[in-house]
Amino acid sequence: MKAIILAGGLGTRLQPYTTFLPKPMLPLGEKPILEHLIDWIRKNGIKSMIICTSYLRKTIEDYFEDGQRFGVNIEYAASTKPLATAGQLRTAGDMIGETFVCMYGDAVYDFSLRNMIKHHRKSKAFATMGLSTYKTNLPYGVIETTRSGRVTDWREKPEIAATINMGCYVMEPGIIRMIPADRPYGMDALIKKAMSQKRTISGYIAPRNSFLDIGDKESYEAAQQEYIKRLGKI
Repeated sequence: MKAIILAGGLGTRLQPYTTFLPKPMLPLGEKPILEHLIDWIRKNGIKSMIICTSYLRKTIEDYFEDGQRFGVNIEYAASTKPLATAGQLRTAGDMIGETFVCMYGDAVYDFSLRNMIKHHRKSKAFATMGLSTYKTNLPYGVIETTRSGRVTDWREKPEIAATINMGCYVMEPGIIRMIPADRPYGMDALIKKAMSQKRTISGYIAPRNSFLDIGDKESYEAAQQEYIKRLGKI
């Protein structure tokens, strides 16, 4: 089985950090984000990987080379323009011939990928999405009323919970054929397209706090602090 890592994004929300470094190469602790991700994949029993690159791709390719130094085998699929998440995946299509895992290169995961793969196979799914429960507090008082406008309840800054996408997937190779070639195409559009064709899409719910998402400057700085805490350094 191969792991496909989508690492071609521009990282515009992380400027100026990403002016000279692609987002997956930003340091998290003593390693780049992407190295943490590769370590996690290897520890879950997968040693063959394809990194989909674009923006500042030589930085990634020169650092990881063929992967031997990290105990894995790495190949590269490069694009010359931004293609969004599923569009990046499409660039690796000719290198995929069996069930594979796919994940975004700007997150760090901490759950059993092995168990997610087992869930995928047991479900006989076309694609399985890694999910997590996210909780937050609304910054306002929530007021409930009747149709006539009479106030019936006031909940001040209530906690809400939702099941969210972690950006980690197990997929069957046939999904590649659903992605248009050489144009931007999002993973959300791909999954919705598969669902519209009555394909089985499964969800694997990982424990809370199973991943650190690094989408903007604030989340990157928070991830730095969280990672240090996990190492017991503060």
